[in-house]
Amino acid sequence: MELFLERGYENATVADIAERAGLTERTFFRHYADKREVLFAGASELQELLVSKVVEAPAEMAPVQAIVEALVDVAAIVFEPIREFAVQRQALITGNTELRERELIKLATLGSAVAEALRGRGVSESAASLAAEAGIAIFKIAFERWTGDSVTQPLAKYIREASDELALLTTTSANGETDD
Repeated sequence: MELFLERGYENATVADIAERAGLTERTFFRHYADKREVLFAGASELQELLVSKVVEAPAEMAPVQAIVEALVDVAAIVFEPIREFAVQRQALITGNTELRERELIKLATLGSAVAEALRGRGVSESAASLAAEAGIAIFKIAFERWTGDSVTQPLAKYIREASDELALLTTTSANGETDD
């Protein structure tokens, strides 16, 4: 991260990264396919944790709520301890088309895994896909707000706010009246 911040993502080479880490380029490539993957390390562990939290949610919990609660748990475990890194990483991703594309792929993969977990809970195919996509959208919006906010609030607060906004959007008409 220091190297990316010092030189810019585009100007930091794999050789530079390997040297800074005290590795050979060969060793680097044993762990990462390319320099992008340095910023996405841990994605599979994140996916496993989120999926396990969705699977463990109470059976009576609505699919989107199960995802929101899983996201809140994951936020506390994974993201809160690394907020400064997350803010720096998000700034790099936002400023680079290649990284934004990789982030979208990661989120889509995460959404597919969550949808599969919901199907395992008995949620129909289409409802599981829709709920997972909504959950990933909630997370994406919340994460962007959290990393962009200079005031340090827990990520869980942003997740719940985004979830509440989505719920309001689905129950409010275009003129601002709630659908009763």
